[in-house]
Order: sequence, then C-alpha cells, then structure tokens
Amino acid sequence: MKLQRNGRTKALAIGALAVVSSLTLAACGSDNNSSSNSSSSPAAAGSSAASASSIACNGATGQLLAAGSTAQQNAMTQWVKDFQAACSGVTINYQGTGSGAGITSFQTGKVAFAGSDAAMKAADVAKTQGTACQNGGKGINIPMIGGPIAIGYNLPGVTNLVLDAKTLAQIFTGKITKWDDPAIKALNSSANLPSLPIQTFHRSDGSGTTANFTAYLAAAAPADYTFAPNKLWQAKGGQAAAGSAGLAAQVKQVQGSISYFELSYATQQSISTVQVNTGASAPVAVSTAAASKAVGDAKVVGTAPDLALDLKAAYTTKTDGAYPIVLVTYEIACDKGNAASTLPTLKSFLTYISSTAGQNSVSSLGYFPLPAALQTQVQQTISSLS
Repeated sequence: MKLQRNGRTKALAIGALAVVSSLTLAACGSDNNSSSNSSSSPAAAGSSAASASSIACNGATGQLLAAGSTAQQNAMTQWVKDFQAACSGVTINYQGTGSGAGITSFQTGKVAFAGSDAAMKAADVAKTQGTACQNGGKGINIPMIGGPIAIGYNLPGVTNLVLDAKTLAQIFTGKITKWDDPAIKALNSSANLPSLPIQTFHRSDGSGTTANFTAYLAAAAPADYTFAPNKLWQAKGGQAAAGSAGLAAQVKQVQGSISYFELSYATQQSISTVQVNTGASAPVAVSTAAASKAVGDAKVVGTAPDLALDLKAAYTTKTDGAYPIVLVTYEIACDKGNAASTLPTLKSFLTYISSTAGQNSVSSLGYFPLPAALQTQVQQTISSLS
C-alpha cells in the first residue's frame, strides 16, 4: 500500500487477510440509522473480545459521548464492551445516527468524537473551530477500520450476477431500466434474465456509505456517473429508504430491486450480492479479504495530523481478487482544544480501538484492519491530541 504524507510516498505491505467463513451478526446491523447506544447494545455474536490486559485505561473515567457512522456500529459495540469491561467506571455512549448527523453533533460540541464513513471536507472542518475545538484546534480525520460495500439484489432464479462500474452507474442513474438489458446480458450470458423493471433504492439520509459508493461510480465510470460524490444521493429517480437497514429490507422484499449496503446486511438476510467485473481476470465477489486487497494503493492526502485517505486507486483497481467498492470509517476528533474532562478517556479509547488487539477484535464482524504503517500513524496522531 502506498501512503503519501507531506509530499512523501511511503510503501506499505498489507498481509493477505483470511476470508471470513461466516459473519454471524447481532440484530443491530452495521448501518442501521436508528439511534442505538453502544454502551448497552449486545456485542455481535461470533466476535472475539480483546483481553483486558491489552487495554490501557490511562486515567479514563466518567462518560464519553460520541455519534455518527452506522457502518462501524457493530465494531463500536464490540469495542465499547471490551473497553468498559477493562476500565471500571467508564461509560462510552456511541449513538449510531449516521455520518452526517454525527459530524453535526461534533461540530456543535455535543459529542467528544464523531464516526464518519468519509473524510470531512474543508467546510466541515471550519465549522469545528471555536465550537467543538477550542484554543485554535480543529477537527481532524483519523482512519479507523475498513469494510466492503455490497451491491444487493433480488432477482429470483438469477445467481452469481455480474455487473461492472458502467452498468451499475447506468442502473443507478436510470439509463438501464430492465434486467434483460443488452448490457447486463453481455456480462451474464448464461443467466436467464427476466424482462423485469429494475427498482433502485438509495439512502434518504446523509450517509458516508452513499459518499463512498458514489465516489466509486464517479471514479470507475466517470462518463456514466457525472455527479460529484456526496453523502446525499444526487441522481434522479429511484426510491429512498433510511439507513442501510432500510435499504436491505427493501431489497429483501421487492423483486427486481437493487441497492448498496454493508456486507453484514447481505449476510444477515441472505441477500444475493453482485460480483464486480473490474477488468481483472475474473469477476470479484464481495468479501473482507477482497476489499482489503483493493485498499492496497490508498494514499494519505491530509496534512498531519489529519490522515484523510484518497481511495480512488481502490475504486479503479484491476488487481485480481480485489473488490473495489470499499469504505474506510474515520473517527473525527479535535487535534487540540478537546475538553479536559474527557480527553484522557478519548485518547485511551481511540488508542485501544486502533491497536492490533482492537482491530483484530472486530475482524469476524465484516471489517478489515488498518495496514500496519497506517495504524502506526493513527496511533501517533491519537497520542498527540490535546
């Protein structure tokens, strides 16, 4: 993996991740935009808790409020459970409200940190100064965990559906409206595609998942998806639902439907997922291992201590076995000017979840860990928070 920071490129080696053989998840999905409290939610089944000895409390005390990304909700549930078990008297309340709402809560000083599935833009950063962040501080992007975005579909009798960026862009912008369209047939010559209308579903709320999916379409099919990537859906047509839970529910119920959501939702509800033709030797099925492989050329484009990533190389990968529709979730915190009452708990918790133990504790939930060199940079940034 190549990381570019302050004009320098650093090569990273990412070890191949084992394909997760089963993702048994709790009822709270990884992208359910209903408000949920990670301090009290049960950890997802099948996850492996970190040992208390791997968590350094370092003065953590009291309650820490946070909100945002629901794509990392299952990870947060596990992390909070582990941390609270190790650090007596600490309560971490993470509300899965969605990336957009979480950033707004952070900007107005309601929470100590926010989760986001996309890095903050300059305009968002400016709104953190003098509100969430005092003493000249500002909000920064801290990468934390990665995961794939699945394209789920409901097409009885059709398995192993293959699409590429061009057909996905044309489907989600309304240019391809029937499942037996010649462009889809060309990618699925042996499939019995019905003459059924395509019903697309997109998020109704501001979502980092939408931002990453549209960034993929814009990067991999720029002639067919001409909108700028955005947390709010920009293309005309289609139907909307709140949260990835809402999208998955629609795909499960509606024949001819297609949408995008985290892999855990497809796994939970046995929803068929698209294999993506990237131009590699074979179409690529969605998995954590394949998504991790695609992130191999991501670059750090933020200015230290900000570690915002550019995933364009992942979206346009042609590497064999690399799944291109990915996201990396961030924690948004102040570089300086954090509240003194919560700073020790904030630093201790973020240090744990970015550690090898913390990252590995959620690998069975459909996430892949940060590459080692980026993990080191993240921990250096967290230690510098003041």
